[in-house]
Parts: sequence; C-alpha cells; structure tokens
Amino acid sequence: MKKHKYVWPHITKRTVKAVISQLEKGEISIYNRSGIFETFENRFANLYRTKYALLVSSGTAALHTAMVACKFQDGDEVICPAYTFFATVTPLFQTGATPVLCDSGKDGNIDPKKIEELITSKTKGLIITHMWGMPCDMDKIVKICKKHNLRLIEDCSHAHGAIYKGKTVGTFGDVGVFSLQGQKIITGGEGGILITNDREIYERSLLFGHYNKRCKQEIKPDSSYYSYATTGFGLKLRAHPLATAIANEQLDHLKDWHKIMNANARYFATLLKDVSLVKIPEFKDSIEPSWYAFLIQIDSTKLKISTKELCDKLIENGIPEADMPGSTCPLNYHKIFQDPSLLYPSYRDKVKYKVGDFPIAERFFENAIKFPIDIYDTKSYRKVIERYSEIIKKTIKQYSLS
Repeated sequence: MKKHKYVWPHITKRTVKAVISQLEKGEISIYNRSGIFETFENRFANLYRTKYALLVSSGTAALHTAMVACKFQDGDEVICPAYTFFATVTPLFQTGATPVLCDSGKDGNIDPKKIEELITSKTKGLIITHMWGMPCDMDKIVKICKKHNLRLIEDCSHAHGAIYKGKTVGTFGDVGVFSLQGQKIITGGEGGILITNDREIYERSLLFGHYNKRCKQEIKPDSSYYSYATTGFGLKLRAHPLATAIANEQLDHLKDWHKIMNANARYFATLLKDVSLVKIPEFKDSIEPSWYAFLIQIDSTKLKISTKELCDKLIENGIPEADMPGSTCPLNYHKIFQDPSLLYPSYRDKVKYKVGDFPIAERFFENAIKFPIDIYDTKSYRKVIERYSEIIKKTIKQYSLS
C-alpha cells in the first residue's frame, strides 16, 4: 500500500491562480477597505453573521488588537486558559493587564467551574481558546461573563468552522479571533482576522493596527475616535494582499472540508474507541469540532514506556504524523509566565507561576498524542485511517504492562 503523506496547506492550481490574479491587479499593498481586503472581510463576516470583520497581519496581532479594543489596562486582571498556545495570552503584557491562568477540564479546554473562583474586583475580561478545534462549554462561559460583566475574547485559531449548539464559535463573545497562519485550516500563509458586532470595539481595532485612509473611510466624523484617524495608535498591522488572496481561495472549501474532516474523525474514533489505555475525544450531538488535530489521551501509568517514547514508536512503526505538542504546552512551563520581569520589569512579582500549578492541564498535555485529519473523502484515505488505528493498537499492546 502506498504511504499517505499529509500535506498542509492544501495548495492547488486555483490557489496559484488567485495569487497570480492579485499580482496582475498590481495591488500588493492596500491602504483602505477595498479590493481583496473588502472581499475577504465581507465573506468572513457573512459566514459568521457578524457586523464587522477586520484583517490584520497575524493571529497574535488580532489577539493584541482585541485586548486593546476591550480596553484592558494596568490594574486589570484577565482570566486566561493555562493550556493554550502562548500567543493567546502574551499580548496582555503589552497592555499592562495581568493574566490570571485557569486550569483545564478533562477535555483540555478551560474549566468553567474554576473560572468563577478566580474572579476578583479587578477582573475585567476572559479569554478562551477552543483547543485543537474542540469548542469550549460556551453556555457556562457566556453565563459567567454576563453575571460578572466581563469582556469575552474567543481565540478560534484552531477552530475555523467549529460549531457549538448550532452557532459558530467566535460569535459568542465580544470578539472572535482567528489565525490565518500556514498550518491553520483556513490559511494565507500568515495573517489574522477578528470579528465583532460591537461598533466601538471595531473602531478601536481599526485605530490600533491601521491608520489614515482606512480609518478615515470607516470611522464617522461624529465619532469621538475620528480625531485619531490619521495616526491611529501609531502601529501598522495590516495584512498582505497576496496572503489574503490565498485565504480567500481557501475559504471556498471550508464547509466541504469541515464535513469531510468530521466524518474522517468519527471513523478514526470508532476504530479506536475500544483500544486499551486510549481515551478518544468526546463526541456530542451539540458540537462539531473543526478537527485542527485529533488528540488521544494515553494512560501512561500502564505502559512500560513514556507517552513521548510511545509517540516515537508510532512514528517508527509507520505513522510519521504522530506528534506530541511541544510549544503548545501549559503556560506555566514557559519562563515568561514564571518570571517575566527581565522582559517586562513592571510585571515583577505580578506573574509567577510554576510547574505543578495546573495539574489537569499538565496531565492532559503530558499524555496527549495528536494526529492530523485530512480532507479526502476517499476509500484510500479510509484505508490510511484503518492502518494507523492498527498501528496504534499493536504498539500499545506491545508496550502495555498487562
């Protein structure tokens, strides 16, 4: 059987044509809301049924923009997941607000039960991440935010197209943020986009990373923010038109990819559901994950080898894509969350987490092995899933203590 090679992003002749077409238009820098920027933002806003969508240079820039737009500042506390990619939280250091980390639930997402325990008079916001494309418990999270009047930012960088109870993630809070980086489900190679229904958040977002023409175009003269339109906040975080052309072509496929990836993930889970020492993702009728990755949890206490060694064996045995997340680890593993004072002197003694502070997040991370879910609705790809499942079964059996 010919080995399957997982390749992402999915670049086709149509993708190449979209880039060439953009080059032929001569629009390689766009100062206002026009051209490919306007096209993509309109499509994205329509897809998510929001009033506003704003392109920026990266997912990190989109998160930073959202934090500034929500007016987080020195003296504020913002509750954030302990388990997420670090860029979900690190832009907070630029605002002066203090990140307060919250442990995970058993699914790896932030645990709503633990959020309220962390709320103080200084708490002004909550940031969540739909980790690996698995939606958070939005009913409980939204209820908490309304009860305590907290701004809610959703990091959907893993979760393009994911659905919670019939509603797309990214539309539950004040701002939804998406990365368009090269490995994301919708990609421009680099880039980011945010969505909101809040006019003030949108105007502040415009001012934070854009200036002059676009701000004057979209901020009305009677707005208190219009007098800042020429300079904005003084930063430029514009996206690149060529990256946007790629993302715009990729967006054509999101619904089809989402449907196929869900079917493939369910098939993979069906084959693994009875495998000893393996916990598969939980499937609920109320959610549709994006399947940015398919994570399994390993009961390493019953193995002769560590989870890391097991992952290495899976690669040796024929699953080259098997992977243990590296830099996407509990934030208390990173120096910047243990002692940020060398980089940010004003944070001395404000942020000082240590390994062991978040046992559930740490255990989830240490026992996780992830696999990609591809976009092929073919018998041959089903065979790949079957082969990978057999390799997992045999390898675990080989190194099981029992």
